[in-house]
Amino acid sequence: MRNYVTEAIGTFFLVLTVGLTVSQNVPMAPLAIGSSLMIMVYMGGHISGGHYNPAVSLAVFLRGKLQGRDLVGYWISQFVGAILAAGMVYVALGATFAAKPGNGVTFWTAVMIELVYTFALCIVVLHTATTSDTEGNSYYGLAIGFTIVVAAFAGGAISGGAFNPAVGIGPAIYAAFLGQAGALSHVWIYLIGPLVGGALAAAVFRVQVPYAIDTKRPPIPKP
Repeated sequence: MRNYVTEAIGTFFLVLTVGLTVSQNVPMAPLAIGSSLMIMVYMGGHISGGHYNPAVSLAVFLRGKLQGRDLVGYWISQFVGAILAAGMVYVALGATFAAKPGNGVTFWTAVMIELVYTFALCIVVLHTATTSDTEGNSYYGLAIGFTIVVAAFAGGAISGGAFNPAVGIGPAIYAAFLGQAGALSHVWIYLIGPLVGGALAAAVFRVQVPYAIDTKRPPIPKP
């Protein structure tokens, strides 16, 4: 249960930061969002792994570091946190927010950007937070948070900058609950792109770190 509570809390504060900064057009919003993720990863990484993202949970599951019975629980916790955060943004600002592609951006272009940068996020998570070679490091939260900073600055204006199904879908569900027409029209982008990116990251990780190496660290070659 503590894992699920941690995932809900971390996702809540991540999505709350997204909603408050985007709704107010805060300058340098990607830096605030990435920093929020970094802080929450350090808060809960030792408890739940600090995923706060269904695509990351999928990648960790496929990598073999999350049990199947927990995957759905993580997803539910993450979406609950995202929806509650969207509700708080509405209470605070009277505004809803939902990710959508930039003007003139096609569906497939948005999916591509979401996929590529979610892949980057997940491969960073897998290498910095789930391997014996990097076990106990102090930089994993910084690496994960700043991956999102880079992704949001580079791709946010193109795809809408979710890189996370909870961010892309949770606020849209809340907006739809309030009766806003078309609130769910773009959610498929933030489901397909990130989940495929997470699955691809797990596959590439296994090419980089085969099971034989993962289970028994090879000796460090001498120069």
